[in-house]
Amino acid sequence: MKGTFITVEGPDGAGKTTQLQLMAEGLKRQGYQVVMTREPGGTRIGNEIRSLILNPDFTEMDEMTEILLYAASRAQHVNELIRPSLTAGTVVLCDRFVDASIAYQGYGLGYSIEQIRNVNQQATGGLTPDRTYLFDLTVMDSKRRMIERGALDRIEQRDDAFRERVYHGFLSLAASEPERIRLIDANQSIEAVQSLLLEDVLAYLKKRERLS
Repeated sequence: MKGTFITVEGPDGAGKTTQLQLMAEGLKRQGYQVVMTREPGGTRIGNEIRSLILNPDFTEMDEMTEILLYAASRAQHVNELIRPSLTAGTVVLCDRFVDASIAYQGYGLGYSIEQIRNVNQQATGGLTPDRTYLFDLTVMDSKRRMIERGALDRIEQRDDAFRERVYHGFLSLAASEPERIRLIDANQSIEAVQSLLLEDVLAYLKKRERLS
């Protein structure tokens, strides 16, 4: 693959979407072709699945249904948008990917991490991000930001114990893959976070170009 696949992860309310948009703008100014996308979603089918997963009215949704819906959206996303964009040499910036399923459905819901990895291996064909930025934000700060933002979706309505498990799940992932996953303090200003992200991602892209 000629392109570069970069993802952002972290608790809800950590500012991922804002920072991803700023990163996309910064990379475009440097002459890179960029595709910005999100999960669940990213495609017409994926967006329909997203509406099912996050709808707070669907309180009866089984946890395994949730896992498989995320994977189904991801399969469509990878095959319709992400792989073709990478093949074309594009920098793909994605708000969440498999790490989110491991943190939320594995650590959060208590499902087998191996099982979730296997399901997503099938969904993605083994695609792994080249670089992941994990926004570190405590459960208390995450909850405060979500409440300030307004109505909560079905996942955001879960309790603090769930959020704690997700938070520590993300930290465990970062500790297990320090070369791929970079931890970012999400309590810094928007400008400080963006400066740090853009400096790191540009250095990473230049290094890949030298080695190619």
